[in-house]
Amino acid sequence: MHLSFAVPTPLDYFKSLVQSDAQLHLLETAASLGQDDYPQLDVQQVLAEADALLARLRQRLPADAPAMHRLRLLNHFFFHELHFGGNLNHYYDPDNSYLHKVLERRRGIPVSLAVLWLELAQGVGLAAHGVGFPGHFMVKVNLPHAQVVIDPFSGQSLSREELLTRLESWRGNHGVDADDDLSLAHYLRATPAREIVARMLRNLKEIHRSQRDWRRLVAVEDRLLVLLPQAWGEYRDRGLALAELGRPGPAVADLQIYLAQAADDEDVGRIAERVAELRRALG
Repeated sequence: MHLSFAVPTPLDYFKSLVQSDAQLHLLETAASLGQDDYPQLDVQQVLAEADALLARLRQRLPADAPAMHRLRLLNHFFFHELHFGGNLNHYYDPDNSYLHKVLERRRGIPVSLAVLWLELAQGVGLAAHGVGFPGHFMVKVNLPHAQVVIDPFSGQSLSREELLTRLESWRGNHGVDADDDLSLAHYLRATPAREIVARMLRNLKEIHRSQRDWRRLVAVEDRLLVLLPQAWGEYRDRGLALAELGRPGPAVADLQIYLAQAADDEDVGRIAERVAELRRALG
C-alpha cells in the first residue's frame, strides 16, 4: 500500500497555531511569519535558539532571586551583552519582523524585539506582558509593589511622566482629543498574544503596501484573515491587492464580503465602483 501525505503549507501551519487563544504560543506563531519569505525556515530551530538564550540566563540566577534582580539581569543580558536593539538605519526592512533574522542580526522593531524579550522574561518567572502602546509597542513587568514599563527598541525604562509625554505627542499627531476619558492605565493594558501577532502582520502589510508588493501583501492578508476572520477591512485590502495582481475573480469575492459587512463605512461607494469595474473586466 502506498501512502502519501501532503506537506502542510506555511499557512496551514499558521492555522494550526492560532486555532485557540489558550493554545496560541506567541514565540512559535511569531517565528512562523518568516516562512512566507523564507520557505525553508525551520521554526523549531528558532525556538531552540531562544531556549538556549534562556538557559544561559537561568544559569546566572539564584533560585530565590527577587523579581527586581531578575529584571535587571535580564535587561543587562538582552540589551547589553547580546546587543539586541532597534534597527534605526533600516526600520522598514521586512526582516525586522522575522524572528530568525532578529536573532541573527540582533536588530528589530519594537514588537519583534518585545516577543523575544517576553519569552526570556516569562521564562525566568517575571509577570511580563506586551503593551500595545499607541505608536510604539512596549513591554511591562508587574513587580510586588510597582510596575516597570520598558521600550524594547532601546531598553529604556519609562517613567509615568515620559509615558504621558509620548501619549500626548501621539494624540497631537493623530488628532485625538487630549481631554478624552482614557487614562494612561488604559493604554498600558496587557495585549493578548493574538493582537501582538496581528500587529506584526499589519506592520508587514504597510511595508508591502508602500512598496506596491501586492503578492507579499496578499500573503500577509491571508494570515490576518486566518487570525482575525471577522476583520472585514482585511477582505477589502486583500481584494484590492488581488485586483492589482490581475486576479479579478478572487478580488470581487473578497470585496463583496467587505461590502456585505461594512455597509456604513465611508469607502463603501468607492469599493462598489471598483467591484463594478472588475465585473466588467470579467466579462
